[in-house]
Amino acid sequence: MELKEFLSEGDRFAREIGARLEEVRPGYARARLTVGPRHLNAGGVCQGGVIFTLSDLTFAAIVNASGCQTPLVGGTIYYHRSAQLGDILTAEGRVLSDHHKLPCALVEVHTQDGTHVATFTGEGYVTRAPLPITPGDPVAEA
Repeated sequence: MELKEFLSEGDRFAREIGARLEEVRPGYARARLTVGPRHLNAGGVCQGGVIFTLSDLTFAAIVNASGCQTPLVGGTIYYHRSAQLGDILTAEGRVLSDHHKLPCALVEVHTQDGTHVATFTGEGYVTRAPLPITPGDPVAEA
């Protein structure tokens, strides 16, 4: 199983809200979600937790490339604009620091027209627990 498949199937919450990984490669990941009625808060805009989850899924794809479970130990998100019903949110992330134990990544979330919605930074902790991903997966060998 590839890392993209493992995370897409294993993160049940992200899957339930419609977040999907589109691309995963060493040091980079991209995920997408379309804002639907179920994502709206009482103010009629996309709930911040949806955007955080999309960012966290993207972060996970970046930092788990080592092949070992790497949970988020600290993350910060800044919301720059509200996402609206029907917006297609794309989260793109890259490694900021590829530290062997405490990798950091930056994820930026934009709408379909390029509007910058949020900026997420996170730090993970690389454990010794291996992920059940295919040894031939180029991301697992990064």
